[in-house]
Parts: sequence; structure tokens; C-alpha cells
Amino acid sequence: MTNSFWFPIQLSLLVAVVAAILVFIVGICVSRLFVSKRFKGKLVWETVFMLPLVLPPSVVGYLLILFFGTNSIVGQCFEKLLGTTLMFTPWANIIAASVVAFPLMFQSANIGFESISKDVIGAARVDGASELCILIKIMLPMAGKALMTGAILSFTRALGEFGATLMFAGNIPGKTETIPTAIYVAIESGENRLTYLYVLISICTAFILLVITNSFKRYKY
Repeated sequence: MTNSFWFPIQLSLLVAVVAAILVFIVGICVSRLFVSKRFKGKLVWETVFMLPLVLPPSVVGYLLILFFGTNSIVGQCFEKLLGTTLMFTPWANIIAASVVAFPLMFQSANIGFESISKDVIGAARVDGASELCILIKIMLPMAGKALMTGAILSFTRALGEFGATLMFAGNIPGKTETIPTAIYVAIESGENRLTYLYVLISICTAFILLVITNSFKRYKY
């Protein structure tokens, strides 16, 4: 196997790992806020966070271009800091994967945190526990199954991201090419053997991760 074959696999795994870590941390923080606080516009923000799950990938990719592109304020700030644009770089892969994977983590975290009895959290506050202590020592362990499920599903979703990635990061061999985009190019080029290999790797990886996810549902703390 040549380096050109392994590069999409290595980049896909790297992007999925980084994206899963990012959405895991951000998802927990945002979900913790939404579960514990009541504020105006809460339902609207929850809907916005879930939009990438139902929007066409091309729409997500276009919105990322508008937000992070060279003509946007955010894109220009990053260009000044990094000396290059975010588009068509591995960072674009990570951003696209994180955006489409976030709803799964956010939803799982919400389910996990909402399942915790308010009496337990109230008792901890009465005993003088800080909010950080409550989160780390009570909420995270008690919602652990839901959080791990969300993390695995987010990783799987990030690993298979195609549409938004193709628009925002492109498909540059040796730079931004991932397994999904490599499959697309292989099919277009008529390289059946290469297509079969990438498809087999994708199916096996997704199957294993889903088996692990289902095992969490059966496991009782």
C-alpha cells in the first residue's frame, strides 16, 4: 500500500478524534448550561444547535464558507493569526466534522443530564458543593453512559463526513483528502479495487463503533 492510500485513512482518523474531543467538551458545557438554566430564546438556540443534523450537507458547507471564508470577519481574523485561510486546510476538515457531529453529542448530553434527579444535585448544593464539583463528581459519572454514547456517535459521524467537508475543505490529495472524499474520487475514476478497500474499512469501523455504542445501552451502572 502506498502513502497516497493511507493518507485519507490517517487524516480521517485524526479529524474524527479531534472533532470528537472538541464536541465532547463543548457539548457537555453547553448542555450543562441548557439543562440547569432557563432563559429567553433557549428553544431557538437548541433548534439552531440541532440544525446540522437535518440540513443538507451542502447547506452546512455553504454556511461554513460564509462564516469562515476569506470575505468574512472571522475568516480574515484567522488569516491574520495563521497566515493562511482556513478553507482547503486540515483545519477546515476538523471544523466541518465538528459542526455536523455536535448535535449528536449535544442531544446525548441533554438526555444524560436530564435523567439525573434534581434532588441529588440539590442535596449536593446544600452540602456546599461548588457547581464544578457537582459537574465532575456527580453529573459526569451519573450521565456517563449517555456521554460515552454521544462521544462514539460523534466520532463515527465525523469519520464519515462528506458533503460539508467537500465544499469547505475540498479534496486535495495529501492535504485534505479523507476516506469519504477518496471513495468519491475512486468511483469517479473507475478504481473499483480502491473503492472496495475504502468502503470495507468504513463499514468495519462503523460496525465496531456501533456495537460498542449498543453495548453501553445494555450496561447498567
